[in-house]
Amino acid sequence: MKIESRRKGSCTTILVGRKASLDGSTIIARNDDGHEALDPQRFVLVSPEEQPRHYKAVLSALELDLPENPLSYTSTPNAVLTEGIWPAAGINSENVAMSATETITTNPRILGIDPYVADGIGEEDIVTLVLPYIHSAREGVTRLGELLTTYGTYEPNGIAFADNKEVWWLETIGGHHWAAVRIPDDSYVVAPNRMNIDAFDFESNDTLCSSDLKAMIEEYHLNPDDLGGYETHYNLRHIFGSSSIKDTVYNNPRVWYGQNYLGTPSGDPQSADMPFICEATRKISIEDVKFVLSSHFENTKYDVYGTTNTKEEGELFRPIGINRNHSVHILQVRNNVPKEVAGVHWLAFGANTFNHVVPFYTNITDTPACYRDARAEYDPTNMYWLSATTAVLGDANYNLFVDLRDTFALNTMAKFHEIQNQTDKNLENLPKDTDIRTYLTEANEKLAQIAFSAQNELLGRMVILGSANMKLRYDFND
Repeated sequence: MKIESRRKGSCTTILVGRKASLDGSTIIARNDDGHEALDPQRFVLVSPEEQPRHYKAVLSALELDLPENPLSYTSTPNAVLTEGIWPAAGINSENVAMSATETITTNPRILGIDPYVADGIGEEDIVTLVLPYIHSAREGVTRLGELLTTYGTYEPNGIAFADNKEVWWLETIGGHHWAAVRIPDDSYVVAPNRMNIDAFDFESNDTLCSSDLKAMIEEYHLNPDDLGGYETHYNLRHIFGSSSIKDTVYNNPRVWYGQNYLGTPSGDPQSADMPFICEATRKISIEDVKFVLSSHFENTKYDVYGTTNTKEEGELFRPIGINRNHSVHILQVRNNVPKEVAGVHWLAFGANTFNHVVPFYTNITDTPACYRDARAEYDPTNMYWLSATTAVLGDANYNLFVDLRDTFALNTMAKFHEIQNQTDKNLENLPKDTDIRTYLTEANEKLAQIAFSAQNELLGRMVILGSANMKLRYDFND
């Protein structure tokens, strides 16, 4: 059995500043979703030797020369490359993280001024063109901004960057324009498939944008909030974004659920004016981020797996965890450890309801084979396909299997934290001639084997439990 690659089109992003996270890390995280339920993904390390010096896109006619001396970086590309690499996310050897992209929305007013560029940059290209060449999150914004200004883009996207101090969010605007905001250290963001940036201060050191963005707003009278008062306010979501019926069922409810779970109460799941940036009311953990990115409106009447709601209520809103999740990454840059172990690429494949994120170190020489070598053909010895199998079985009777899932998640995350803590702690006692990258590569292998064995065990337990509850049965045993 073989499937073809499909372009991605819908994701959910979470950003967490270092003072809002449980351990002082910066966190950028995203579900990498697509139009189809299956699209095998891989986890790889791209070395400087493997990084192209001349880049040619697959989906457009874009071609450009790339700088010399690229950095190495982790990446989660497609297994099927007929539509390009689609690296999705990674952390480079300078501990700079990048996630690209969150597909967003725009409106016809800006597209009438600055149309898309058919042979420009798209999601297929962005990580490859940016991540190997940046040494800070802010530098990532400026490099991508220069590329957008020069080559343009054929689609609207949101892109996240982080180093150990700062988290930045950039959104494309029309064909060549863009705006970016530094997320405050004490705050977090939940971003769906719409334009998300709201209040924007053109004079702030915590914003960056196209040099003519403000002038374009004034020249073309794009600001609906400019009512002729003493001070003009700029809400980029109002100026450049959509406000459609689709947003009220596809995008806004995801923000509502994520913000409520993370501590920002909101009463209307369909509101278009929930804040972009929320000040954290409690410290946010990796487990919190994974829960939100796996969620489907649990404990509300909108849960597709609910037992007390109507079918119509359960299908009204698009959930965050969905069958079209191909992978989830939580990119963590830590501050309480040596820089050699600061970058952690938490990763899971498949629909998020029945998978687990694994904390892979990024200062490595290679990635584990069971995460690296996915193919188009079904192969349950590969983690992507094993996770997909578990998700399909779990979906068939969610309420029967969810307790098994929860126990499995608790036990596996505890084991991952144990290995991570021990690996970090042993670092200072290693012999002086130890190759740190080899040491961390071996730790990743251990994590991968535990993860694969645990996923396989979960699937086995689900088969055993499910077989006793099949409809094809009869109660006379003779």
